[in-house]
Amino acid sequence: MKKMLSVLLAAMMLLSLLAVPALAEDQVLTVVTWDATTTAYLTAQKEAFEASHPGVTIEYVDCESGNEYGVKVSTMLAGGDTSDVIMLKENDQVVQWQASGFAAPLTDYIGSYDMSGFVGIEKNYAIDGVQYGIPFRSDFWVLFYNKDLFDAAGVEYPTNDMTWDQYAELAKKMTDKEKDIYGTHYHTWLSTVANWAVCGTDYTLADGNYDNLLYFYKLYQDLEDYGACMSFADLKASGLKYGAAFENGNIAMMPMGYWQVSTFINDIKAGTASLNWGIVAVPHAEGVAAGSSFGNMTGVMMNAKSEKKDLAWEYMSWLCGPEGAKATASVGARPAWVSEEIAEAMASVEGFPADENSKAALLPTSVAMEWPVGEKVPDIKTIVNEEHSLIMAREITPEEGVAEMNERVAELLK
Repeated sequence: MKKMLSVLLAAMMLLSLLAVPALAEDQVLTVVTWDATTTAYLTAQKEAFEASHPGVTIEYVDCESGNEYGVKVSTMLAGGDTSDVIMLKENDQVVQWQASGFAAPLTDYIGSYDMSGFVGIEKNYAIDGVQYGIPFRSDFWVLFYNKDLFDAAGVEYPTNDMTWDQYAELAKKMTDKEKDIYGTHYHTWLSTVANWAVCGTDYTLADGNYDNLLYFYKLYQDLEDYGACMSFADLKASGLKYGAAFENGNIAMMPMGYWQVSTFINDIKAGTASLNWGIVAVPHAEGVAAGSSFGNMTGVMMNAKSEKKDLAWEYMSWLCGPEGAKATASVGARPAWVSEEIAEAMASVEGFPADENSKAALLPTSVAMEWPVGEKVPDIKTIVNEEHSLIMAREITPEEGVAEMNERVAELLK
Protein backbone atom coordinates (compact mmCIF):
# COMPACT_ATOMS: atom_id res chain seq x y z
CA MET A 1 0.00 0.00 0.00
CA LYS A 2 2.80 2.39 0.95
CA LYS A 3 4.58 1.51 -2.28
CA MET A 4 1.43 2.26 -4.31
CA LEU A 5 1.01 5.62 -2.56
CA SER A 6 4.61 6.52 -3.32
CA VAL A 7 4.11 5.66 -6.98
CA LEU A 8 0.91 7.74 -7.10
CA LEU A 9 2.58 10.75 -5.46
CA ALA A 10 5.52 10.54 -7.88
CA ALA A 11 3.11 10.37 -10.81
CA MET A 12 1.18 13.40 -9.53
CA MET A 13 4.39 15.39 -9.14
CA LEU A 14 5.45 14.47 -12.66
CA LEU A 15 2.08 15.51 -14.06
CA SER A 16 2.27 18.85 -12.21
CA LEU A 17 5.70 19.53 -13.68
CA LEU A 18 4.47 18.66 -17.17
CA ALA A 19 1.56 21.09 -16.69
CA VAL A 20 3.79 24.11 -15.98
CA PRO A 21 4.43 25.08 -19.63
CA ALA A 22 0.67 25.24 -20.21
CA LEU A 23 0.44 27.93 -17.50
CA ALA A 24 3.16 29.98 -19.19
CA GLU A 25 1.50 30.03 -22.60
CA ASP A 26 2.33 32.84 -25.02
CA GLN A 27 0.70 36.20 -24.41
CA VAL A 28 -0.05 39.02 -26.84
CA LEU A 29 0.11 42.62 -25.60
CA THR A 30 -1.70 45.13 -27.81
CA VAL A 31 -0.22 48.63 -28.08
CA VAL A 32 -2.12 51.41 -29.86
CA THR A 33 0.20 53.74 -31.81
CA TRP A 34 0.69 55.53 -35.16
CA ASP A 35 2.96 54.94 -38.17
CA ALA A 36 3.86 51.51 -36.79
CA THR A 37 5.38 50.22 -40.03
CA THR A 38 7.52 53.28 -40.78
CA THR A 39 8.78 54.35 -37.33
CA ALA A 40 12.21 52.83 -36.66
CA TYR A 41 12.10 53.14 -32.88
CA LEU A 42 8.82 51.18 -32.67
CA THR A 43 10.45 48.24 -34.47
CA ALA A 44 13.54 48.46 -32.25
CA GLN A 45 11.42 48.60 -29.08
CA LYS A 46 9.27 45.63 -30.09
CA GLU A 47 12.27 43.45 -30.97
CA ALA A 48 14.17 44.29 -27.78
CA PHE A 49 11.17 43.75 -25.49
CA GLU A 50 10.22 40.43 -27.06
CA ALA A 51 13.85 39.25 -26.86
CA SER A 52 13.98 40.02 -23.13
CA HIS A 53 10.47 38.67 -22.42
CA PRO A 54 10.13 35.21 -24.02
CA GLY A 55 6.52 34.22 -24.57
CA VAL A 56 5.27 37.80 -24.98
CA THR A 57 4.44 39.29 -28.38
CA ILE A 58 3.85 43.01 -28.93
CA GLU A 59 1.05 43.64 -31.42
CA TYR A 60 0.78 47.24 -32.64
CA VAL A 61 -2.65 48.63 -33.44
CA ASP A 62 -1.79 51.25 -36.06
CA CYS A 63 -4.04 54.31 -36.07
CA GLU A 64 -1.96 55.96 -38.80
CA SER A 65 -0.61 59.49 -38.40
CA GLY A 66 -1.62 63.12 -38.68
CA ASN A 67 -4.06 65.02 -36.51
CA GLU A 68 -6.62 62.21 -36.67
CA TYR A 69 -4.82 59.94 -34.20
CA GLY A 70 -6.50 61.41 -31.12
CA VAL A 71 -9.94 61.26 -32.76
CA LYS A 72 -9.50 57.65 -33.87
CA VAL A 73 -8.28 56.47 -30.47
CA SER A 74 -11.07 58.34 -28.68
CA THR A 75 -13.61 56.58 -30.88
CA MET A 76 -12.00 53.20 -30.21
CA LEU A 77 -11.94 53.72 -26.46
CA ALA A 78 -15.52 54.99 -26.35
CA GLY A 79 -16.54 51.81 -28.17
CA GLY A 80 -15.11 49.65 -25.39
CA ASP A 81 -11.72 48.83 -26.93
CA THR A 82 -9.63 46.55 -24.68
CA SER A 83 -6.17 47.23 -26.10
CA ASP A 84 -3.64 47.14 -23.28
CA VAL A 85 -1.42 50.19 -23.78
CA ILE A 86 -2.14 53.47 -25.54
CA MET A 87 0.71 55.65 -26.81
CA LEU A 88 0.23 59.36 -26.13
CA LYS A 89 1.00 61.61 -29.07
CA GLU A 90 -0.09 64.91 -27.49
CA ASN A 91 0.34 65.90 -23.84
CA ASP A 92 -3.32 66.74 -23.32
CA GLN A 93 -4.56 63.34 -24.52
CA VAL A 94 -3.98 61.77 -21.11
CA VAL A 95 -6.13 64.52 -19.55
CA GLN A 96 -8.92 63.96 -22.06
CA TRP A 97 -8.88 60.17 -21.77
CA GLN A 98 -8.58 60.20 -17.98
CA ALA A 99 -11.63 62.47 -17.75
CA SER A 100 -13.55 59.95 -19.88
CA GLY A 101 -12.50 57.07 -17.64
CA PHE A 102 -10.29 55.43 -20.26
CA ALA A 103 -6.92 55.82 -18.47
CA ALA A 104 -6.04 53.49 -15.59
CA PRO A 105 -4.34 55.15 -12.60
CA LEU A 106 -0.81 53.83 -12.10
CA THR A 107 -0.91 54.18 -8.31
CA ASP A 108 -0.71 50.42 -7.65
CA TYR A 109 2.36 50.11 -9.89
CA ILE A 110 4.33 53.34 -9.69
CA GLY A 111 5.22 53.15 -5.95
CA SER A 112 8.88 52.13 -6.07
CA TYR A 113 9.46 52.87 -9.75
CA ASP A 114 12.47 55.14 -10.24
CA MET A 115 11.42 58.20 -12.26
CA SER A 116 14.53 60.32 -11.61
CA GLY A 117 15.75 59.80 -15.18
CA PHE A 118 12.76 61.71 -16.55
CA VAL A 119 14.19 64.98 -15.11
CA GLY A 120 10.71 66.15 -14.15
CA ILE A 121 8.76 65.77 -17.40
CA GLU A 122 6.68 62.86 -16.05
CA LYS A 123 4.76 65.40 -13.93
CA ASN A 124 2.92 66.42 -17.09
CA TYR A 125 1.15 63.05 -17.07
CA ALA A 126 -0.07 63.47 -13.48
CA ILE A 127 -3.60 64.66 -12.68
CA ASP A 128 -4.42 65.79 -9.15
CA GLY A 129 -1.26 64.08 -7.94
CA VAL A 130 -2.07 60.74 -9.60
CA GLN A 131 0.20 59.44 -12.37
CA TYR A 132 -1.71 58.26 -15.46
CA GLY A 133 1.17 57.94 -17.91
CA ILE A 134 4.95 57.92 -18.22
CA PRO A 135 7.15 59.19 -21.09
CA PHE A 136 9.44 57.18 -23.35
CA ARG A 137 10.54 59.94 -25.75
CA SER A 138 11.46 63.59 -25.24
CA ASP A 139 12.72 65.78 -28.05
CA PHE A 140 14.24 68.66 -26.10
CA TRP A 141 16.03 71.56 -27.81
CA VAL A 142 19.77 71.89 -28.37
CA LEU A 143 22.08 74.31 -30.18
CA PHE A 144 23.47 73.04 -33.50
CA TYR A 145 26.67 74.58 -34.83
CA ASN A 146 28.82 74.33 -37.96
CA LYS A 147 32.36 73.34 -36.95
CA ASP A 148 33.89 74.27 -40.30
CA LEU A 149 32.65 77.86 -40.07
CA PHE A 150 34.06 78.25 -36.56
CA ASP A 151 37.37 76.71 -37.64
CA ALA A 152 37.61 79.00 -40.67
CA ALA A 153 36.92 82.06 -38.50
CA GLY A 154 39.41 80.95 -35.83
CA VAL A 155 36.67 81.21 -33.19
CA GLU A 156 36.19 78.71 -30.34
CA TYR A 157 33.14 76.46 -30.54
CA PRO A 158 30.02 77.18 -28.46
CA THR A 159 29.98 75.53 -25.02
CA ASN A 160 27.41 73.74 -22.89
CA ASP A 161 27.31 76.70 -20.48
CA MET A 162 26.58 79.95 -22.34
CA THR A 163 24.21 82.72 -21.33
CA TRP A 164 21.96 84.26 -23.96
CA ASP A 165 24.07 87.43 -23.92
CA GLN A 166 27.19 85.35 -24.65
CA TYR A 167 25.35 83.54 -27.43
CA ALA A 168 24.29 86.85 -29.02
CA GLU A 169 27.88 88.13 -28.85
CA LEU A 170 29.14 84.91 -30.47
CA ALA A 171 26.49 85.12 -33.21
CA LYS A 172 27.64 88.62 -34.11
CA LYS A 173 31.27 87.54 -34.04
CA MET A 174 30.56 84.72 -36.49
CA THR A 175 28.59 86.93 -38.90
CA ASP A 176 30.40 87.79 -42.14
CA LYS A 177 28.16 89.83 -44.42
CA GLU A 178 30.66 89.86 -47.29
CA LYS A 179 30.73 86.05 -47.36
CA ASP A 180 26.97 85.76 -46.70
CA ILE A 181 27.59 83.94 -43.41
CA TYR A 182 25.01 84.24 -40.66
CA GLY A 183 25.98 83.85 -37.01
CA THR A 184 22.72 82.11 -36.14
CA HIS A 185 19.32 81.11 -37.49
CA TYR A 186 15.78 81.48 -36.15
CA HIS A 187 12.90 79.62 -37.69
CA THR A 188 9.53 81.41 -37.78
CA TRP A 189 7.96 79.44 -34.91
CA LEU A 190 7.13 81.07 -31.60
CA SER A 191 9.25 78.45 -29.84
CA THR A 192 12.50 79.54 -31.52
CA VAL A 193 12.25 82.99 -29.89
CA ALA A 194 9.94 82.94 -26.87
CA ASN A 195 10.05 79.47 -25.31
CA TRP A 196 13.44 80.08 -23.68
CA ALA A 197 11.52 81.87 -20.94
CA VAL A 198 10.20 78.53 -19.62
CA CYS A 199 13.59 76.79 -19.35
CA GLY A 200 14.72 75.94 -15.83
CA THR A 201 11.80 77.77 -14.20
CA ASP A 202 8.25 77.11 -13.00
CA TYR A 203 6.95 79.65 -15.52
CA THR A 204 4.73 78.50 -18.40
CA LEU A 205 3.35 80.25 -21.45
CA ALA A 206 -0.16 79.70 -20.08
CA ASP A 207 0.44 81.66 -16.87
CA GLY A 208 -1.12 84.82 -18.31
CA ASN A 209 1.83 87.21 -17.96
CA TYR A 210 4.32 87.57 -20.80
CA ASP A 211 6.77 90.16 -19.50
CA ASN A 212 9.44 87.39 -19.42
CA LEU A 213 9.32 87.26 -23.21
CA LEU A 214 10.46 90.86 -23.72
CA TYR A 215 14.15 90.06 -23.26
CA PHE A 216 14.06 87.32 -25.92
CA TYR A 217 12.17 89.41 -28.50
CA LYS A 218 14.63 92.27 -28.06
CA LEU A 219 17.59 89.90 -28.30
CA TYR A 220 16.21 88.48 -31.55
CA GLN A 221 15.49 91.89 -33.08
CA ASP A 222 18.96 93.10 -32.16
CA LEU A 223 20.49 90.11 -34.00
CA GLU A 224 18.19 90.63 -36.97
CA ASP A 225 19.12 94.34 -37.14
CA TYR A 226 22.81 93.42 -37.01
CA GLY A 227 22.38 90.96 -39.89
CA ALA A 228 23.39 88.01 -37.73
CA CYS A 229 20.31 86.05 -38.85
CA MET A 230 17.92 86.02 -41.78
CA SER A 231 14.96 88.31 -41.37
CA PHE A 232 11.58 86.95 -40.36
CA ALA A 233 9.99 88.63 -43.40
CA ASP A 234 12.42 86.96 -45.81
CA LEU A 235 11.92 83.54 -44.23
CA LYS A 236 8.13 83.85 -44.37
CA ALA A 237 8.28 84.93 -48.00
CA SER A 238 10.68 82.20 -49.10
CA GLY A 239 9.26 79.35 -47.02
CA LEU A 240 12.84 78.17 -46.39
CA LYS A 241 12.92 75.22 -43.98
CA TYR A 242 15.33 75.37 -41.06
CA GLY A 243 17.08 72.08 -41.91
CA ALA A 244 17.71 73.12 -45.49
CA ALA A 245 18.91 76.53 -44.34
CA PHE A 246 21.52 74.99 -42.02
CA GLU A 247 22.58 72.42 -44.62
CA ASN A 248 23.42 75.28 -47.01
CA GLY A 249 26.57 75.66 -44.92
CA ASN A 250 26.45 79.40 -44.25
CA ILE A 251 24.84 79.38 -40.78
CA ALA A 252 27.12 79.12 -37.73
CA MET A 253 24.52 78.22 -35.06
CA MET A 254 20.87 77.15 -34.90
CA PRO A 255 18.69 76.44 -31.85
CA MET A 256 16.39 73.55 -32.79
CA GLY A 257 14.77 70.37 -31.49
CA TYR A 258 16.90 67.25 -31.07
CA TRP A 259 14.84 65.50 -33.75
CA GLN A 260 16.99 67.28 -36.33
CA VAL A 261 19.99 65.11 -35.37
CA SER A 262 18.66 62.05 -37.19
CA THR A 263 17.80 64.16 -40.25
CA PHE A 264 21.36 65.50 -40.52
CA ILE A 265 22.83 62.02 -40.02
CA ASN A 266 20.58 60.52 -42.71
CA ASP A 267 21.08 63.39 -45.18
CA ILE A 268 24.87 63.13 -44.85
CA LYS A 269 24.71 59.34 -45.33
CA ALA A 270 22.53 59.80 -48.41
CA GLY A 271 24.95 62.36 -49.84
CA THR A 272 22.35 65.14 -49.98
CA ALA A 273 24.24 67.22 -47.41
CA SER A 274 27.85 67.80 -46.44
CA LEU A 275 28.20 69.09 -42.88
CA ASN A 276 30.76 69.03 -40.08
CA TRP A 277 28.45 69.77 -37.20
CA GLY A 278 28.10 69.46 -33.44
CA ILE A 279 25.59 70.21 -30.70
CA VAL A 280 25.73 71.84 -27.27
CA ALA A 281 23.10 72.71 -24.68
CA VAL A 282 20.94 75.69 -25.55
CA PRO A 283 22.02 78.95 -23.86
CA HIS A 284 20.46 79.79 -20.52
CA ALA A 285 19.19 82.93 -18.83
CA GLU A 286 21.10 84.50 -15.95
CA GLY A 287 20.35 82.61 -12.75
CA VAL A 288 19.10 79.52 -14.63
CA ALA A 289 21.09 76.28 -14.55
CA ALA A 290 23.15 75.37 -17.60
CA GLY A 291 21.57 72.47 -19.48
CA SER A 292 18.00 73.70 -18.95
CA SER A 293 15.88 73.15 -22.02
CA PHE A 294 12.29 72.72 -23.16
CA GLY A 295 10.58 70.25 -25.44
CA ASN A 296 7.73 67.83 -25.88
CA MET A 297 7.27 64.20 -24.93
CA THR A 298 5.70 61.00 -26.13
CA GLY A 299 4.42 58.54 -23.57
CA VAL A 300 2.20 55.60 -22.73
CA MET A 301 -0.89 55.07 -20.61
CA MET A 302 -2.68 51.90 -19.53
CA ASN A 303 -6.15 51.27 -20.91
CA ALA A 304 -8.61 51.04 -18.02
CA LYS A 305 -10.33 48.17 -19.85
CA SER A 306 -7.14 46.14 -20.38
CA GLU A 307 -7.41 42.57 -19.09
CA LYS A 308 -3.60 42.30 -18.79
CA LYS A 309 -2.74 45.23 -16.58
CA ASP A 310 0.24 43.57 -14.89
CA LEU A 311 1.78 42.71 -18.25
CA ALA A 312 0.92 46.17 -19.54
CA TRP A 313 2.85 47.73 -16.65
CA GLU A 314 5.78 45.37 -17.23
CA TYR A 315 5.96 46.68 -20.80
CA MET A 316 5.44 50.34 -19.87
CA SER A 317 8.05 50.31 -17.11
CA TRP A 318 10.54 48.57 -19.39
CA LEU A 319 9.84 50.83 -22.37
CA CYS A 320 10.25 54.09 -20.44
CA GLY A 321 13.14 52.96 -18.25
CA PRO A 322 16.84 52.44 -19.04
CA GLU A 323 16.47 49.23 -21.08
CA GLY A 324 13.71 50.56 -23.32
CA ALA A 325 15.62 53.82 -23.64
CA LYS A 326 18.57 51.92 -25.11
CA ALA A 327 16.30 50.41 -27.78
CA THR A 328 14.86 53.85 -28.59
CA ALA A 329 18.33 55.41 -28.76
CA SER A 330 19.70 52.60 -30.96
CA VAL A 331 18.03 54.11 -34.04
CA GLY A 332 18.89 57.75 -33.22
CA ALA A 333 15.61 58.67 -31.49
CA ARG A 334 15.82 60.64 -28.21
CA PRO A 335 14.48 58.69 -25.21
CA ALA A 336 12.91 60.47 -22.27
CA TRP A 337 15.25 58.71 -19.83
CA VAL A 338 18.41 60.74 -19.13
CA SER A 339 21.59 59.01 -17.97
CA GLU A 340 25.27 58.69 -18.83
CA GLU A 341 24.63 55.20 -20.18
CA ILE A 342 21.85 56.38 -22.50
CA ALA A 343 23.96 59.35 -23.65
CA GLU A 344 26.72 56.86 -24.48
CA ALA A 345 24.27 54.78 -26.53
CA MET A 346 22.98 57.82 -28.40
CA ALA A 347 26.48 59.12 -29.09
CA SER A 348 27.48 55.72 -30.49
CA VAL A 349 24.94 55.98 -33.33
CA GLU A 350 26.85 56.14 -36.62
CA GLY A 351 27.09 59.74 -37.81
CA PHE A 352 26.72 61.37 -34.38
CA PRO A 353 29.42 64.03 -33.78
CA ALA A 354 32.54 62.49 -32.23
CA ASP A 355 33.27 65.04 -29.52
CA GLU A 356 32.66 65.25 -25.79
CA ASN A 357 30.68 68.50 -25.91
CA SER A 358 28.08 66.96 -28.23
CA LYS A 359 27.72 63.93 -25.98
CA ALA A 360 27.45 66.15 -22.89
CA ALA A 361 24.55 68.00 -24.56
CA LEU A 362 22.58 64.74 -24.26
CA LEU A 363 22.37 65.20 -20.48
CA PRO A 364 19.94 68.09 -19.84
CA THR A 365 19.53 69.21 -16.25
CA SER A 366 15.81 69.86 -16.76
CA VAL A 367 13.30 69.81 -19.59
CA ALA A 368 10.25 72.09 -19.38
CA MET A 369 7.23 71.50 -21.56
CA GLU A 370 6.79 73.78 -24.56
CA TRP A 371 3.17 74.27 -23.46
CA PRO A 372 1.44 72.96 -20.34
CA VAL A 373 -1.81 71.03 -20.43
CA GLY A 374 -5.03 72.88 -19.66
CA GLU A 375 -8.58 73.49 -20.80
CA LYS A 376 -7.92 77.00 -22.17
CA VAL A 377 -4.39 76.37 -23.47
CA PRO A 378 -5.43 76.02 -27.15
CA ASP A 379 -7.06 79.47 -27.03
CA ILE A 380 -4.06 80.95 -25.20
CA LYS A 381 -1.76 79.49 -27.88
CA THR A 382 -3.79 81.22 -30.58
CA ILE A 383 -3.52 84.61 -28.85
CA VAL A 384 0.21 84.35 -28.14
CA ASN A 385 1.01 83.16 -31.66
CA GLU A 386 -1.01 85.98 -33.21
CA GLU A 387 0.88 88.64 -31.26
CA HIS A 388 4.17 86.82 -31.89
CA SER A 389 3.66 87.07 -35.65
CA LEU A 390 2.95 90.80 -35.41
CA ILE A 391 6.06 91.40 -33.28
CA MET A 392 8.27 89.37 -35.61
CA ALA A 393 6.90 91.17 -38.68
CA ARG A 394 7.68 94.52 -36.95
CA GLU A 395 4.05 95.59 -37.19
CA ILE A 396 4.09 96.25 -33.45
CA THR A 397 6.91 96.62 -30.91
CA PRO A 398 7.79 93.84 -28.44
CA GLU A 399 6.39 96.04 -25.66
CA GLU A 400 3.09 96.48 -27.50
CA GLY A 401 2.86 92.80 -28.36
CA VAL A 402 3.56 91.62 -24.83
CA ALA A 403 1.03 94.12 -23.46
CA GLU A 404 -1.58 92.71 -25.87
CA MET A 405 -0.76 89.15 -24.79
CA ASN A 406 -1.16 90.10 -21.15
CA GLU A 407 -4.46 91.87 -21.75
CA ARG A 408 -6.05 89.34 -24.08
CA VAL A 409 -5.08 86.26 -22.05
CA ALA A 410 -6.20 87.94 -18.80
CA GLU A 411 -9.59 88.50 -20.42
CA LEU A 412 -9.72 84.85 -21.51
CA LEU A 413 -8.84 83.58 -18.05
CA LYS A 414 -11.55 85.59 -16.25
